[in-house]
Amino acid sequence: MTIREFQQLIERTYYERDARRGLALTFAWFVEEVGELARGIVRPGHAALEGEFADVLAWLATLASLHGIDLERAAAAKYGAGCPRCGGAPCRCAPA
Repeated sequence: MTIREFQQLIERTYYERDARRGLALTFAWFVEEVGELARGIVRPGHAALEGEFADVLAWLATLASLHGIDLERAAAAKYGAGCPRCGGAPCRCAPA
C-alpha cells in the first residue's frame, strides 16, 4: 500500500467523523496517539508498538486530509532527493 492509498483508505473510513470533530480535537487525538507511541518506545518489548505506529500514521493522514494535503506528494517534495538541507542520502549535515 502506498502512502496515498493509505491516506485515501483513512479518508473513506474516518474523514466525515474527523471533519465533524474539527481540527483542534482531531489534533488532540493525534497528540494522544503520539503519547501512546512514546510510552511504547520507552518500554522495551512493548507488544503493541507496531499498532501504535499505525495509529500515529492514521491520525497524521487524517490531519493532512483535513488540511487538503496529499501526504505522499508532500513527503516526496520535501524528502524525495534525500536530506532537504544537504541533498544527501545518507545525510551529510553536521550533527545538531
